[in-house]
Amino acid sequence: MRLMVGTTQGVPGGRVFLIDERGAADLSAADARVGADLMRIARDPGLAATAAQAAGTARIDPALITPALPIEAPGKVVCLGLNYAEHAREGGFEVPDYPALFMRARSSLIAAEAALIRPNASETLDYEAELMVIIGKPARHVTQADALDHVFGYTVFNDGSVRAYQHKTHQWTAGKNFDATGAVGPVVVTPDEIAPGATGLRIQSRLNGQIMQDSNTSDMIFPVARTIAILSEVMTLESGDMIAMGTPPGVGHARKPPVWMRPGDVVEAEIEGIGLCRNPVVAEVGA
Repeated sequence: MRLMVGTTQGVPGGRVFLIDERGAADLSAADARVGADLMRIARDPGLAATAAQAAGTARIDPALITPALPIEAPGKVVCLGLNYAEHAREGGFEVPDYPALFMRARSSLIAAEAALIRPNASETLDYEAELMVIIGKPARHVTQADALDHVFGYTVFNDGSVRAYQHKTHQWTAGKNFDATGAVGPVVVTPDEIAPGATGLRIQSRLNGQIMQDSNTSDMIFPVARTIAILSEVMTLESGDMIAMGTPPGVGHARKPPVWMRPGDVVEAEIEGIGLCRNPVVAEVGA
């Protein structure tokens, strides 16, 4: 299934939509148990199929939907750094033998099409196209062989990073958590739609239409199954938790001269078979 959360004019609150070749079916209207985002379906994937059956053939144009976050209030957003060897090297890092991990706060996240904010504190706002995993069945001490059973779906993430602040310390929290710098969505695909672990998919970022990153998810050092197994040694991965799988080479800070996102730009992150996350860049308002 291809699922999307969003709002439509004249209908209050968020809705969950099934996207297919005929258009968008409103699953929230078809079955009140679905709710306003994908959290309930992540916990009970069968609910989507039940709601889709109830929705029948009724469809709207997906262009009428304003995207919202797939999970409004994720319990955890865990991010991998340096998960593509060439990206590690372009940043002057050694290729890791254990994933570089950091967390993102909810306040740093925005939906596709929403304004991505270049903060007043620094002009060094960089793009990072990434695969994002959404957890379905909770995972704790799972094996790599069983790890993909815990994936609810996959979406696109643009891990907007304020490099000047990321590099102030060895911990990357500050540079990765400016308000409204991480864009998610809009479409979530369930695992049956793509290859296991979302491998073999072209991943790109584009800035004002120019290709900046162009790689393949098969180049990840730590694939999805291995990442989930590693994380589940440390923490319980719960329904709706999100894992950002790191970015390929081609980021702005590694270019000579560096390329930063500026107000008026449009940035796109796209993953083959999953979707396109597009956002305008605006300046922060106020001091």
